[in-house]
Amino acid sequence: MQYRKFGATGLSVSRACLGTMTFGYQIDEATSVRIMDAAAEAGVTFIDTANVYPLGGGETRVGVTEEIVGRWLKGKRHGFVLATKAVGKMGPSPWDQGASRKHLLDAIDASLRRLGTDYVDLYQLHSDDRETAFDETLEALDVIVRSGRARYVGVSNFLAYRLAKALGRADALRTVRFTSVQPRYNLLFRQIERELLPLAEEERLAVLPYNPLAGGLLTGKHRRDTPPPEGRFTVGTAGQLYQDRYWHEREFETIEALKKLTTDAGVSLSTLAVAWVLANPAVTSAILGASRPEQLADTLAAVDFVLDPQLKAQLDALTHPYRFGDATR
Repeated sequence: MQYRKFGATGLSVSRACLGTMTFGYQIDEATSVRIMDAAAEAGVTFIDTANVYPLGGGETRVGVTEEIVGRWLKGKRHGFVLATKAVGKMGPSPWDQGASRKHLLDAIDASLRRLGTDYVDLYQLHSDDRETAFDETLEALDVIVRSGRARYVGVSNFLAYRLAKALGRADALRTVRFTSVQPRYNLLFRQIERELLPLAEEERLAVLPYNPLAGGLLTGKHRRDTPPPEGRFTVGTAGQLYQDRYWHEREFETIEALKKLTTDAGVSLSTLAVAWVLANPAVTSAILGASRPEQLADTLAAVDFVLDPQLKAQLDALTHPYRFGDATR
């Protein structure tokens, strides 16, 4: 397994990070354990979760995923870099969500209890809470880091200008500074290349892309004229979200063109898609999910796959429209 420095910090993380969003809903605990075992055996030492996981719907209880991860980590916590997130709705009260001081201080303690640990390596804002001033949020995160409950803090799903503003406020307040950003990024969603990734490089932030396979569409196994099988595109509210994002004629046409390139490369589309994400110099580690342990074989192979510059240029050109907003060429 390859490692890379975590932004401007002294920490090094594996270039593959195990995502856990489906643990406890789409897949049961036994399967989740097998996936974590397989990832660890392959050298993955970075695990990402969140307090609102599993994302599904119905009667699923938030926090289940952290509990599953925590039970698996018992006795081997020191061997892994552990990341979780907060901001999502965790209870019925209006203060059970968001980036307020009250919620974040409550949320970190609850996450630590579920994870069975006294600290997380990375504590992230799962989304941007526009109703809470950055000053309040940053001061709460500063308390969390100074108390030892988190080593570093980061954000996810932030627009570039909002992240830039947060970094500026942290510098002005002399509070803890965000060290990472976790954005959606894949061959079918490249908007972040225009502003967010340049900002991350300039500010030396670690970049942890999620969704490198576009919810599984970039495996090449789905067909536009066939209803999606049970899984990421059908389960609960998240299933509808993924269909809205990717289940469109243009995306399927692009995938057919991508498949032709995989033949010459001699690798699966899954490997090629993740390798393309990792080939971006701004990217630190790609977050890889799975619903079965064997699915990790193709995605983890991307870490050591050397993407030929000519092939990368072809992939860039073919998916350029997904940058959205570039001037017409």
